[in-house]
Amino acid sequence: MRSLAFVIAGVALGAAACGASASSESAADLTIGLSVSTMSNPYFVQFRDGAEAAAQRFGAKLSVSDAQNDASRQATQVQSFTSRRMRAVIINPVDSNALATQVKAANLAGIPVIAADRAINHASVAETLTSDNAAGGRLGAQELAKQIGGKGDVVVLRGTAGTSASRDRSKGFADGLAAYPKIKVVATQRADFDRAKGQNVMAGLIRSHPGLDGVFAENDEMALGAIQALGPEAGHRVKVVGFDGTPDGIKAVRAGTMAATVTQQPRLIGWQAVQDAIKAARGQTVAKKVAVPVKLATKENAHEFWTF
Repeated sequence: MRSLAFVIAGVALGAAACGASASSESAADLTIGLSVSTMSNPYFVQFRDGAEAAAQRFGAKLSVSDAQNDASRQATQVQSFTSRRMRAVIINPVDSNALATQVKAANLAGIPVIAADRAINHASVAETLTSDNAAGGRLGAQELAKQIGGKGDVVVLRGTAGTSASRDRSKGFADGLAAYPKIKVVATQRADFDRAKGQNVMAGLIRSHPGLDGVFAENDEMALGAIQALGPEAGHRVKVVGFDGTPDGIKAVRAGTMAATVTQQPRLIGWQAVQDAIKAARGQTVAKKVAVPVKLATKENAHEFWTF
């Protein structure tokens, strides 16, 4: 696999060739607000980095705020973007259901809103740009089933309640696992996409279900926490499958403690969110929904994925 830097460069060059690139005229007068759900998660740091790279490439100004996983804080940030008359707003929502009022206010002010990585419910947005989370959940189920020989007891660590990513990954995983009647989900608990919570929740699940065969975590941070709780059993007696393809997740796959991770392209999502926000601010047409492909990283192909 090529470095994502080359992928991003390809996106920019391809758009320029079509004559509809965000860089077709100066964007120096264009300021975009970006509210990120949390900067404590490495995945969203990569997302922000991609957004900042695109803003620099196209000459736009990017105002970044960290919601710190607080839906109320994020609502205030979006209100501020609207009052400051940002030309466009990108939101990576803490809670997909919590921002309808703020998004409607932005719409009334003529400010297009891009929902990035997670959907926003109950309000109209110019574009929803996410990974194909349902497909990723199905991939995770298929790989976990393969790793444990098509039978056994597994647990699921779920992400933050109210997020479309958690909902779609959960549904995809359940749909994928339906093909394996000898696999039983013995427990499902939330760990809020957090490594420390993942470790604590997993420690409790080990005590309740000492004969576990597998774990599906809806992101790599929770998977890495589960691995810490499992200790030497991780990758041996108990197979762990994560989701995101973060640098630490890929390293764990290479080391064999994580069986696999469903990889996303957070830098590309951030890049495209800014590019499309610039287009929307200029009144250009953007796709209503964009699903960025996902890919499974296993020990056999983990060398193809970058860990920067």
